[in-house]
Amino acid sequence: MKRYGILNNITSPADLKGLSYDTLGVLCAALREFIVDSVSQTGGHLASNLGIVELAVALEREFDSSRDRIIYDVGHQCYVHKILTGRRDRFSTLRQYGGLSGFMKPEESITDPCITGHASDSVSVALGMAHARTLRNQKYHVVAVIGDGALTGGMAYEALSNAGTSGEPLLVVLNDNNMSIAKNVGGLSRHLSRLRVSPRYLGAKVRIKEKLARIPGGRALTQSISRTKARIKGFLLPTSLFEQMGFTYLGPVDGHDLKSVCELLAQAKKMKKPVLLHVMTQKGRGYAPSENNPEKYHGVSQFDRVTGEFLAKKKEDFSARFGAELCGLADKDARICAITAAMPSGTGLTRFSTLHRDRFFDVGIAEEHAVAMAAGMAAQGLVPVVALYSTFLQRAYDQVVHDVAIEGLHVVFCIDRAGIVGADGATHNGVLDIAFLRSIPGVTILCPSSFAELRSMMTRAVYHENGPVAIRYPRGGEGAWRGDTSSQPLACVRQTAGHEVTLVTHGIMINETLAAAEKLESRGVRTQVCKVNELSPALEQALAAQEDALSGLCVVVEDTVDNGGVGEWLASHRSGRTLCISTGNRFLPHGSVNDLYRHCGLDADGIAEFVMEHRKETGLG
Repeated sequence: MKRYGILNNITSPADLKGLSYDTLGVLCAALREFIVDSVSQTGGHLASNLGIVELAVALEREFDSSRDRIIYDVGHQCYVHKILTGRRDRFSTLRQYGGLSGFMKPEESITDPCITGHASDSVSVALGMAHARTLRNQKYHVVAVIGDGALTGGMAYEALSNAGTSGEPLLVVLNDNNMSIAKNVGGLSRHLSRLRVSPRYLGAKVRIKEKLARIPGGRALTQSISRTKARIKGFLLPTSLFEQMGFTYLGPVDGHDLKSVCELLAQAKKMKKPVLLHVMTQKGRGYAPSENNPEKYHGVSQFDRVTGEFLAKKKEDFSARFGAELCGLADKDARICAITAAMPSGTGLTRFSTLHRDRFFDVGIAEEHAVAMAAGMAAQGLVPVVALYSTFLQRAYDQVVHDVAIEGLHVVFCIDRAGIVGADGATHNGVLDIAFLRSIPGVTILCPSSFAELRSMMTRAVYHENGPVAIRYPRGGEGAWRGDTSSQPLACVRQTAGHEVTLVTHGIMINETLAAAEKLESRGVRTQVCKVNELSPALEQALAAQEDALSGLCVVVEDTVDNGGVGEWLASHRSGRTLCISTGNRFLPHGSVNDLYRHCGLDADGIAEFVMEHRKETGLG
């Protein structure tokens, strides 16, 4: 087992209290080495965790995370916090089924105040905890650690505006690395750039105030100086957005200068009001490959820690194929635009952003704005294609309803990471999109199972639909089934004469379903397989025309929740017995996709066993 020096002696944050700053610096180096070693074995979020090491150590040193509430926005930069709060020995299980979560999770430790996984909510949650502390007459500090990328999300400003005028003692730490996942964009980034070069005079200001307070009339003199300083500052420096919101602004400070960060945190703790501490960090710090390309090393699979090379060869996936197909369509049609929310590489739009720069729009972590902006484009004759992860589209539900669907506008939603995603867990598994989109009148949902179907459905979505249309596809590549039945709302892909059981599925689940059918045939159960390609009025017509073909026991297999899924729809539209194997009405744990298939009984063996059990119940076995 590799040794990590002083890190081996740290069993809890209490062990940090008596250490010198030089010793803490040695600890930070050991933490970086441990993180690189661990993540190279398990995969995970690398660059963000390397960048926050000193800040996280300072927070654990100056606060008591078992009592104080420290909330890491998004949560993918919480590895140091986990290591220092007693979970280092379990890091070999990071993001694996039954192991440590890659995000904060209260089930793991009292030091994790809430679950995190999506951006821009930390200040809201922190303010709620601060209000609870006041109303219950309790004493603890509340800290929200939010990145400049998460500050591109509108929810953060709603919270900051409310928190700044609340009077609640609350510390917001702005971890400013000029990145979200990709390079930050927009006016906020420029504002923070100006703040980074403003004078560092806070320490002197505090010392002068303390001395003036000890002399007669000192308080009045301090107030007079503050008013004069504010007037001069207003002329000479851009007014801080955060001060206008009601925060006392501290910084900016070098986030890798442990002593300075600890001193400012200590000062912030004494202030009985909303405070924002601006900390500048370098994403990927301490590991050359990550420093040189922090976007590439944001979320990683296993890699060679010496060379930085990823061990698994990159295979073409649905995201990349989507990006290539969209480029091809846009080459021939100047109306087509692409919109994403801080995820150009994750959604496969990097090449589009280069080839069609004037028609590519990265709005930052602002999905609501992305969808409403797309509505405006569509209303004026463009064809906007909005590429978002399934769980991120959840945040724009109102805009899909209010700005797009009610007017019947032609917006194409390309929903990446649909279905079971895996290692990121409950916050990222896209098991809800069919349910919430089906609830919106006029939305057509297309479910490709192969690259060929994705291509056909993209052409249809752009040129043959008039209203809102969504194409949902999984993370990763296509499976063994690579046909194209996209012209049929309901297609029979495995016909069996005299079948006893019909398996119905959609999307990538066709592969496990076909494998299950083979297993059932080997056990003497004649099984056919049908595939739903779209959820639209055309599907109802297709079912009415083929209902006789779906006679007998019908089992729907889908990697989504029960409520609002295809199984629920089919059960309400046919007279025969319809059962469903799905993720269930629950949130799934983290683990590999195959682990979660087994967990839900959605692997070929699980599907076959489900059918055999229910076949006996119906008297067929």
